[in-house]
Amino acid sequence: MSALDLTRLGAWRDLPFFTDTLPGICDALEADPRATLPAASQIFAALEQTRPDDVRVVILGQDPYPTPGHAHGLAFSAEATTTPLPRSLSNIFKEMREDIGAAPDTADLRFWADQGVLLLNTTLTVPAGNAGGHSTLGWQELTAQILQRISDRPRVYLLWGAHAQKAARDVDPEINLKLETAHPSPLSARRGFFGSRPFSRSNDWLRAHGQSAINWATPEAV
Repeated sequence: MSALDLTRLGAWRDLPFFTDTLPGICDALEADPRATLPAASQIFAALEQTRPDDVRVVILGQDPYPTPGHAHGLAFSAEATTTPLPRSLSNIFKEMREDIGAAPDTADLRFWADQGVLLLNTTLTVPAGNAGGHSTLGWQELTAQILQRISDRPRVYLLWGAHAQKAARDVDPEINLKLETAHPSPLSARRGFFGSRPFSRSNDWLRAHGQSAINWATPEAV
């Protein structure tokens, strides 16, 4: 982990986290005998794919999928070969079909990132099979600095569940579209996530602010 490649981070590389906090996280990961997910080359995939000035929508997750072969560095997204879908993602797609009439065919959401959707987990690594196992390493420092960095202009924030809402508590709801609902987990989706229409509401806001809509459902059209 000490040899993480930061050259593809673009302007994100200027955040203090990479000098002040990341070295200690790397030391902790080196000392952890458990397999770490995702692969080292994918840990910063969300930042590599969506640079600061390109961010239009922010979706905050918690930590990567702990099942080997699923996580690839973007919140809620998984490799296209992942079946069945992770349960939260299955509910996201269910809401999407109700909201806009369609959903992607696979778990791979990288085409969202290509359109300016920052799919950011607040913890960027996880021990295989142990959800939350790296939640105390200090990754949240990066989340805070990212959110501060992109506070320079209005954006959409989809904050699903208390964890995401706490992480983004300082996001100004007066100038941004800040949609706070229950998490899409099977344990909570029926308590406010279903019926919240985050996809159409995001697109309505983007159009009203002179931007193109996000193509949420059909990667082949991006």
